[in-house]
Amino acid sequence: MTSPLLDALHGIVGAGAPVVSVAPIQLAATDRPVPLTVRVSAPVAGTNLPVVVFSHGNGWSLDGYAPLTAFWASRGFVVIQPTHLDSRRNGFGLDHPVFPTIWTQRIADLTRILDQLDTIEAAVPGLAGRIDCGRVAVAGHSWGGQTAQSLLGARIFDEAGKVGEDMSDERVTAGILFAATGVGGDDLHPFAQANFPFMRPSFQELTTPTLVVAGDHDQSTMSGRGPDWFTDAYTYSPGATDLLTFYGAEHSLGGIVGYEVAETTDESPERVAVIQRMSTAYLRTALHVDEDNWPAARAAFSDSTEPIGRADAK
Repeated sequence: MTSPLLDALHGIVGAGAPVVSVAPIQLAATDRPVPLTVRVSAPVAGTNLPVVVFSHGNGWSLDGYAPLTAFWASRGFVVIQPTHLDSRRNGFGLDHPVFPTIWTQRIADLTRILDQLDTIEAAVPGLAGRIDCGRVAVAGHSWGGQTAQSLLGARIFDEAGKVGEDMSDERVTAGILFAATGVGGDDLHPFAQANFPFMRPSFQELTTPTLVVAGDHDQSTMSGRGPDWFTDAYTYSPGATDLLTFYGAEHSLGGIVGYEVAETTDESPERVAVIQRMSTAYLRTALHVDEDNWPAARAAFSDSTEPIGRADAK
């Protein structure tokens, strides 16, 4: 698969290197009803490797999202993927007593990972001494986007309309939100209002540099808003300074959750390939690997003679 845009982006992010992926690695989480396990993917060579912690969407696990996570690892990042409590393999449905707290446990999972980077490093053969713990990004898709954005500074309005607890983490210096849910209010459908308190975010406190990725055909069943709902983090936060909107993309953005999976309703290998490379370029610049990668990739994306999306910046 090739196109002028992909050729240009390949020239920016380069070819991939061999990757080692290890799972499951169990981390300490004494207040969790089931153990916290993660997958770690990293290049087999290189030092001072930045870290990306990735939060999956509802129902998924550490085995999903290889189109993104394996690609990032092949381009020089240590990528860590937890299995959150809502994973289908755990079986905690809406009627389970643990369900109302899952959204807070998700956020805690990411913090636990950052607290135990030394354990993770020691558990992967050949990784010891190669992680740069001073360069950390978080990313997430769908519910995982909400999880990640909390560490970036977004907060949740309580039922009284007051902004809730600050769950940001100063160790995190960049983020990417893929199809992350927008603001709440009357546009939320009754089911979402009753079951998902985290769908009342306040983005004013999100100050960490962040890229938002959305599809212009992503119509949520949780909100009466249109696809622009998934761009709210960009619209309302001071930290989300960049937005990529992909034409024709639905919630899986062409297949970032996995190749040929049933939940991908808009399969597009080209779109996934572009997202792989654009997100890599953003991470490299945001985590100070290569200051020129993101400006060059954004210019190539915007200047494409056959555009598949739009790039906006504040």
